[in-house]
Amino acid sequence: MPNSNHAVDLCNFIDASPTPYHATQQMVERLVDAGFTQLDEKESWNLQPEEGYVVTRNDSSVIAFTTGSAGSAADGIALVGAHTDSPCLKVKPNPDISKQGVSQLGVEVYGGVLLNPWFDRDLSLAGRVTYEDSDGQLATALVDFKKPIARIPSLAIHLDREANERRTINAQKHLPLVIAGTKADTDSESFAAVLKTQVEDQLGGKVVGKIGKVFAYELYAYDTQSASVAGLNDDYVSAARLDNLLSCFCGMTALIEAFKSNPERAQLLVCTDHEEIGSQSACGAQGPFLKDVVERIVPEPEARQQAIRRSLLISADNAHAVHPNYADKHDQNHGPKINGGPVIKINANQRYATNSENTAVFRQICESVEVPVQEFVVRSDMGCGSTIGPITAANLGVSTIDVGCPQWAMHSIRETAGTADLDYMVKALTAFYQRPVPAL
Repeated sequence: MPNSNHAVDLCNFIDASPTPYHATQQMVERLVDAGFTQLDEKESWNLQPEEGYVVTRNDSSVIAFTTGSAGSAADGIALVGAHTDSPCLKVKPNPDISKQGVSQLGVEVYGGVLLNPWFDRDLSLAGRVTYEDSDGQLATALVDFKKPIARIPSLAIHLDREANERRTINAQKHLPLVIAGTKADTDSESFAAVLKTQVEDQLGGKVVGKIGKVFAYELYAYDTQSASVAGLNDDYVSAARLDNLLSCFCGMTALIEAFKSNPERAQLLVCTDHEEIGSQSACGAQGPFLKDVVERIVPEPEARQQAIRRSLLISADNAHAVHPNYADKHDQNHGPKINGGPVIKINANQRYATNSENTAVFRQICESVEVPVQEFVVRSDMGCGSTIGPITAANLGVSTIDVGCPQWAMHSIRETAGTADLDYMVKALTAFYQRPVPAL
């Protein structure tokens, strides 16, 4: 088994990334430390050969790229795509609920959440807040309460004797977060006031005095339990948001390593928000973010079209590992195992963008660096999920393959992946970035 050095680093990355905003911030900081220059979409770009650059949109999507030697982008760009968001609970705009001597926050369900595991967890809140500063100007800050301030208590089995057989969850009635006790239904502090104090405390010396009104926020609940390397032999990574911060981490790590060793190649990593809700946004995979950046990398239209047709995108999003207690949920010949290597994801109805040619390319790359490969095809009598792969392929016209590390408990508040698979994926993506894109 490969070493698990990446696993500890992944745990640190995930712990520092409770929301897509924080994940994007973490990636930008790591990329800048590795020699990448941060760009602003609102400004002119003066791209230089053999340099690395990083740009964000909406504070929640990021694209990092290397220009390669002069003209190398026209020979094809090695692209890796992932997404920064994960299913979770999002705080409503007017969330305050006070009843039965308890202060609560109303939440919406974001994406396809596996709800049961959210009960009885030590939850906190993090996200983005837009406020008025002391000069009356609008400003935005990232906030993270960090400590456990909320939870969703289960109903005791004595009051729900069928809980283990047919428990149902009503998102409106059963998910409001408990944040405090109150002496009466009217004396609890509003969440807006709590949030204002949190922003002031977190900004510290960055603002003079107190800030003005908090106008809006996008806040998400998350589990405060730290990510960990688990198992008797450290076989597993156990964490929230492995889908899909694991792929963001692998792509970022591979890009940094490849840039150090081969700055003459044109390489790109795109990690977009909103995949879990369809990707249809200005910063999502259905939006123009990637296309806009590629147009600035290769401005001349015909050269850009040639470059796209010579490029390959690896859409990296985790795959369903066969569960030992539910093995019948997999096709008997396509049940990838944790620590068995990256998974090529295939679907006849183009829920994944994989085809035979890009499958051969990925297999050859993995073989060249001794990385094992597995395949996933959903059972013929079950529906299939999708990824940014088909969306990006359709929007940009780039050849795309869907791959991912196998994991258990996808969309749970706590997911499990393999330490060896993490190292395998970094190794495979690094090799992909370093070698010329095959002209098939």
